[in-house]
Amino acid sequence: MHRKLWERFEHSLTGGAVIIGLASVASRILGLVRDNLFAQKFGATAVLDTYNAAFKIPDFIFNMLVLGALFAAFVPVFIEYWHQNHNESWRLVQSIFNLLLLGLFIFGGVAYFFAEEIMQLLVGAWSAELQQQSASLMRIMLISMIFFGASNVLSGILNSFRKFTAYALAPILYNLGIIIGIVFFEDQFGPLGLAYGVVLGALLHFLVQIPGAYKVGFRWKPTVSWSHPGVKKILKLMAPRSFALGITQFNLLIVTGIIAARLSEGSLTIWSWADNLQHFPINVFGVSLALSAFPIFSQAFVQKNNVMFVKIFSESFRRILFCIIPMSVAILLLRAQIVRLILGLGHGAFGWDATEQTAQTLGFFSISLFAQASIPLLARAFFAQQDTKTPVMTSIISVIINTVLSLWLVQSLGLYGIALAFSIAALVNMLMLLATLRIRIGDIDDAHIIRSALKIACASLLMGFIIQGAKYSIAPLVDMRTYFGLLTQTSLSVFVGGITYLIIAFAWKFPEVEKLKVWFAKI
Repeated sequence: MHRKLWERFEHSLTGGAVIIGLASVASRILGLVRDNLFAQKFGATAVLDTYNAAFKIPDFIFNMLVLGALFAAFVPVFIEYWHQNHNESWRLVQSIFNLLLLGLFIFGGVAYFFAEEIMQLLVGAWSAELQQQSASLMRIMLISMIFFGASNVLSGILNSFRKFTAYALAPILYNLGIIIGIVFFEDQFGPLGLAYGVVLGALLHFLVQIPGAYKVGFRWKPTVSWSHPGVKKILKLMAPRSFALGITQFNLLIVTGIIAARLSEGSLTIWSWADNLQHFPINVFGVSLALSAFPIFSQAFVQKNNVMFVKIFSESFRRILFCIIPMSVAILLLRAQIVRLILGLGHGAFGWDATEQTAQTLGFFSISLFAQASIPLLARAFFAQQDTKTPVMTSIISVIINTVLSLWLVQSLGLYGIALAFSIAALVNMLMLLATLRIRIGDIDDAHIIRSALKIACASLLMGFIIQGAKYSIAPLVDMRTYFGLLTQTSLSVFVGGITYLIIAFAWKFPEVEKLKVWFAKI
């Protein structure tokens, strides 16, 4: 009985989003613990700069071949084949699984043998010793890319069947592996131990999804059917998405690697910390809702059910705005407190300068949080229609804007200029995707979305005034030099601000909170 109830909950849009969201919260909390350990043990120093630089090439290859491209192409085509012929759909999976691993081995092998040359191009301003250390770390991290590739095929299968539990647990184990690397492996192997932790996390990410994939019918076979129409279709759909992700990753290499690496020591690490902090709400709300909606989008497209497509898009988009806009305001107003609480109070290896720089960078990121959280949903609205070209074009335009603005703004604002350029590019990308979807589909529940967005923005501004007032009222009453005092100020400010937002939401009858009334009435 309980198992059937859980399966029904897991299969629903809200249930899937809740499972992914809660697991994302747990994963992000572990990620914050990871960053705190990094900050206290190493600070914004060359050690972490080399670690973050070593991630760039494995991330470049993985994102280009697997992360966005595979999900964009694989899930819609697999669902299409599953509705037609189950056996053919599994033949398709086996071929894609093996082709993907082959591609990762080839690209990873090239990166392995030319690691020193790659690092010289990427961080040529560093000393030869630091370049060599980054190259050594990168060679180890390339192993994690193989595990991640295999794991993401299993993720695609589980998402297609709307089995989100194992998929949601995987990032938790990944972060756990990295923490083990920081706490245990680094003492044994030095900085290389950090890379071994990444490999362990990727292995755990893969292993936890095997039982679920096996249960729904996946069986590995060493076969590749190049002539399979589904394989050709997926490769055709992947091509533009891979190109776009390649451009995006190349842009990140330029912006965070080459430009940021030429700033003061620790700039690359500060960028990574601020980026990790902003991705907490993005992953919990934006990505979780996008992943939960994607199979339903794909099903609606296969069934030519435009009404369901628009309904799911509108609900998901409004829910993202409902959660992210107030969080953007809270993060902007409490950015210094957040950084100090999570990464340290200026103690250990994490000093006050690093604290201030991370907080300010996070502030510039917060400007575009709602846009960054919306882009995964908007992109998947096109992927479900088996259109990977439109998000490619918007990505290319936003990458050009990001690069040009970064080169311009870094001259006057330094690292903050790069963060501001990133936010502007994200806003442009979101608006282009939204406008294009509107032109293609027609009415996407425009009136409801605009009305909700305006009400959410007004409620968030009112909440912001309350948070700001509470922040300054509480500060004289506590010792802001202690963790407890800072935690008290931050938590009480967030509490009164959050209560204010919910009261306004209930008073203005936001659809997102109307369901809460129904739940409370049943209790």
